[in-house]
Amino acid sequence: MKKVTVIIGIIILLLSINKESKLIIPKNSIRFRIIANSNKKEDQQLKKQILKNLTNTIKEINSSKNIETTRKNIQKEIPKFTKTVEKTIDSSNFKETFHINYGKNFFPEKEYKNVIYPAGEYESLVITLGNGTGDNFWCVLFPPLCLIDENNNVEYKSIVKEIIEKYF
Repeated sequence: MKKVTVIIGIIILLLSINKESKLIIPKNSIRFRIIANSNKKEDQQLKKQILKNLTNTIKEINSSKNIETTRKNIQKEIPKFTKTVEKTIDSSNFKETFHINYGKNFFPEKEYKNVIYPAGEYESLVITLGNGTGDNFWCVLFPPLCLIDENNNVEYKSIVKEIIEKYF
């Protein structure tokens, strides 16, 4: 009987999910952002290299099960973020200053997959390189809505949708 109930529940869920469903970032979330010094090729490459070098740390934070643990893990990992950014900048052919801030930070309006996220102050970890006037990378650390692939691309996923698409 339990199996039948589960199957019926999955069928109802399948029928209610739109393949083009939009991802909405929950209000109780923590964002992450790396802002490049400028849009010069070198500055954008440095931003991407920093992201690549931080990938394992980001994945560790993304494994948190609740927002309080995520907050503690971010605080604990800030020295690692700092050291990684310093090493990445030192190994580059140019020098940049940087600033890391965890707390309430301003995010401009963002659009992702036809969803507009309003500008505002959001709990976030932000790394600003130099003047911070270039294009940026951003994702959500909690809930873990971003996965970083080897090309430093961000992909947002819905775990429920992914499971349903995989098995049905």
